[in-house]
Amino acid sequence: MRHWAWGLGIAMLLGAFAARAEAPESAPRPMPRPAVFGVQELVTASPTAPRRSLRPQPRPAPPLAEAVEAAVVAATVQPRDPVGALLQSLTGTRPAAAAAAPDVPDVALSDATALAVARSARPAPRPNDFVRLASAAVTTPRAASRKGSVCGVAEIKGEAIAPVNGAGACGIEAPVRVTSVSGVALRQPPTIDCTTAKALNDWVRKGVIPAVGNTGGGVARINVVAHYACRGRNNQTRAKLSEHAFGRAVDISGVTLKDGSTLTVLEHWRSARFGRIIKAMHSSACGPFGTVLGPNSDRFHQDHLHVDTARYRGGSYCR
Repeated sequence: MRHWAWGLGIAMLLGAFAARAEAPESAPRPMPRPAVFGVQELVTASPTAPRRSLRPQPRPAPPLAEAVEAAVVAATVQPRDPVGALLQSLTGTRPAAAAAAPDVPDVALSDATALAVARSARPAPRPNDFVRLASAAVTTPRAASRKGSVCGVAEIKGEAIAPVNGAGACGIEAPVRVTSVSGVALRQPPTIDCTTAKALNDWVRKGVIPAVGNTGGGVARINVVAHYACRGRNNQTRAKLSEHAFGRAVDISGVTLKDGSTLTVLEHWRSARFGRIIKAMHSSACGPFGTVLGPNSDRFHQDHLHVDTARYRGGSYCR
């Protein structure tokens, strides 16, 4: 038994020495991989192959995104020239850059780009009475000199006269005879009190002048047909005393323009061409005056506008 074990050990040692003698001096290296989809041929054939892989170029922006971005930029750019911006707002013209900006299609933009907006930044439409509002916003030239002025207002020209003592309750304690207001002459200078004179001045400056605008070159004269008179309303003998009896009312038949033409309540209230001017004068008087009556009020006011400074609890009475 002992001899058998010794023989087995010697055989194992001899096998180990034999295997060591047959071992190669270096480990075998793997064979090169075969070409896959022509990559090997491409690398081998191209001596100028880049050391780093080529990254894909970014995709070009879609036309819709470009249009939206241009519209957003155009909407946020402030005008450099304030005078040009004013002319643009008054004439409605657009700058060359804005005119060349592409129009944004009227489609849903929520999925198109992060710059998409719900609505395009377009200006709001102008109001129907834009011309009148623009004219009223422009400061009307006012008289600078106080020479010849009355009632403490430089724009009211005329003279203070003696108190008027009429029959019964008629009369004016401190009357003035007014010849012009806000640079506009008054035909037949009215005799009124200062409260009415100030209201007349405000109305002409803020209402009559903007209403006429440049028609006929502008307003040259206000045609007064009635002022102080000790009488009843509508010239009725048994009627309540009119505001004319206290120097608080003026009746106006129309205006004369600088080109010599005349606009009258009787002829032009319902005129397609000039009716808007007379009606604008009528509506603008409601505020400075407590009572404003025109052709739509009754048969007594078909040919003139009656304005007076009576005050009512419910506000101005305008018909």
